[in-house]
Amino acid sequence: MNRILLVEDDKSLGFVIKDNLEANDFQVELVTDGAKGHQEGVSGNYDLIILDVMLPERDGFDVAESIRRTDRSTPILFLSAKSMVEDRIEGLKKGGDDYLTKPFSMEELILKINVFLKRSSPSPKKDSYEIGKYLFKPSDLCLELNGEVNKLTAKESQLLEMLCSSRDTVLKREEILRAVWGSDDYFLGRSMDVFISKLRKYLKDDPTITISNYHGVGFKLEVQDH
Repeated sequence: MNRILLVEDDKSLGFVIKDNLEANDFQVELVTDGAKGHQEGVSGNYDLIILDVMLPERDGFDVAESIRRTDRSTPILFLSAKSMVEDRIEGLKKGGDDYLTKPFSMEELILKINVFLKRSSPSPKKDSYEIGKYLFKPSDLCLELNGEVNKLTAKESQLLEMLCSSRDTVLKREEILRAVWGSDDYFLGRSMDVFISKLRKYLKDDPTITISNYHGVGFKLEVQDH
């Protein structure tokens, strides 16, 4: 049974979500403020974390950012009444994997949860990939450089693995979106751009590595000969 941490200060909504998730065979721990949410979140005992953004004590963005300092792999899904694209992008930058705007249907929430849990432990095509000076181990969610290990989130790892598997070939945007995010739409495309930027940052210490953007088409991972 998958364990889910639900951090929601609206107790009525929290109980509704909890009851629906438990009816779908999830084990749910409900807490109602950001401080307790952070304490539970860093315990590492959950398969997925659902965070409201506007929380007492500590807001959801702050909680997610703190959790990501030690845990790069547990999927984080934000819930918020804020629907601006800028708010959603901010959530992704703070370490979230997706953002669901209130009001939402329980069917949509459960679908997103199932997608994340299915993909949080992807089956790698290879045990490891050499990317210039880096060593990438998809199954361990690790990117190594000179003995230094950078832990990736499951989604970052899945995206990088797709790029590695199709190295020197343009991967179409819609192909990436359907494989990693489960759907192809405008907002998810913006999400993907954020994750591509993160991967470029992780790989910046080797100037021979390039993730090229072919506008409106897709992305290509290239490594120049030393």
